[in-house]
Amino acid sequence: MAVTEPKIRPRPRPATTAVPEVSASERREARSPLRLVLLGLLFVVMVVPLYLLVVNAFKSQQDILDSPFSLPLDGLTFAHMSAALDSPQYNVIGGYGFTLFLVVTVDVLCIALAGPAAYAIARSLRKRTQLVLLYFLAGTFVPGAAVIIPVIYVLREVGLANTVTGLIAHDVASTLPVSIFLFVGFIRTIPVDIDHAATIDGAGRYRTFWTIIFPLMRPAVVTVLILNSIGIWNDFVSPQILLSPSSGHYTVTTAIYAGISQYSTDLTKVFPNLLLAVAPVIIFFLYMQRHIISGLTVGAVKG
Repeated sequence: MAVTEPKIRPRPRPATTAVPEVSASERREARSPLRLVLLGLLFVVMVVPLYLLVVNAFKSQQDILDSPFSLPLDGLTFAHMSAALDSPQYNVIGGYGFTLFLVVTVDVLCIALAGPAAYAIARSLRKRTQLVLLYFLAGTFVPGAAVIIPVIYVLREVGLANTVTGLIAHDVASTLPVSIFLFVGFIRTIPVDIDHAATIDGAGRYRTFWTIIFPLMRPAVVTVLILNSIGIWNDFVSPQILLSPSSGHYTVTTAIYAGISQYSTDLTKVFPNLLLAVAPVIIFFLYMQRHIISGLTVGAVKG
């Protein structure tokens, strides 16, 4: 009896993922001279002011006046930066603390209010609910400075004028339109079957949102937190008008303004304090910019 050896079949090779080819038109567009020129101009516009701010923060008054664009390595000093940190006129450290408190409080309240509102709008098919969304979108087209005077009268009527609570209420209201818009777009990409499954398991709408839907909204939540934090940190008009100097509270921007208004001609005080004001938000943006891009585009295409 002849014993036949089993045939060894060759293992199928794993399918390789096809790399999308770049068309010739896309290559020409990437190498377009006009595109390179525009990118170069944008780079110069963005980098030159930052370069002047950083370099002149460590130079003497005479060096700043004689050659603001120069970088004298032997003439740089940290004395002006140290004096800006210790100066009682600017109170930068105190401004950091109060601004950070403002950012955290507004972010928490904004997420707590915008999340459920966006969930209700995204899951509703009624026309009046969509009108509510349009109402919130209308708030994105109104400049904040245009409503600051009516806000003052409203805060006076409710007894919150010249108070931190009034400023927080104003900032929360101003951040809600964009936050709700981004949340609605993202929630609509989440399948409704998840809600139905949670309802079958006995979960209510609030529990469904906070325990199931909200964790899935992490990219949108991170984007909203970043945009709101940068906007509140850089805001000058609202705290300057809604909080008078008699309140004793200064944000980073208002503290810098209060000090520079007295020493506007002393550039060794102006540049170091301006650098201290913008450095945290620039570092924060550079570190978190990829989250902003992913959060803004994740709800753009459904699927």
